[in-house]
Amino acid sequence: MTQLPLVIRAEQPGDCDAIERLHERAFGPGRFARTAERLREGAPHIPELSFTALVGTLLVGSVRLTPVEAGVASALMLGPLTVDPAFEKRGIGSALMTRALAAARERPEHALVLLVGDEPFYSRFGFHPVPEGQLVMPGPVDPARFLALELKEGALAATRGAVLPRRY
Repeated sequence: MTQLPLVIRAEQPGDCDAIERLHERAFGPGRFARTAERLREGAPHIPELSFTALVGTLLVGSVRLTPVEAGVASALMLGPLTVDPAFEKRGIGSALMTRALAAARERPEHALVLLVGDEPFYSRFGFHPVPEGQLVMPGPVDPARFLALELKEGALAATRGAVLPRRY
């Protein structure tokens, strides 16, 4: 595997168009129908907790964290985690995850990070399935893909209810 001159940095206001084009290449038009997208529509992501990956001046990856309410807990919804298809399998997604989760852990106001994704990938970062029925997303989600990471010990066990957008 060739080493890339990769830079992970906080998302900048001027990155939005490039990130949207990246999402379009990676996910296509079906991305708007996803349940997690309903949450993202209800509240903007937190720029200080959202990061981009660049190879030179080319934006090749992005991860965003959006504030949500999970029952009574203040939580973050991770996603989308996006890597340009031409740059997949090079550790970019893992580098973005590591940076975003480190930043989230520095913010004491959040108890959980939630996402909808593949457990084999996300489990290496500490994510586990949310017990079925404990938290309810605003649309259909495969329970095996609804995952949580506790930022505060015991936060997941202590919360139940709907997952809703939250203005930050």
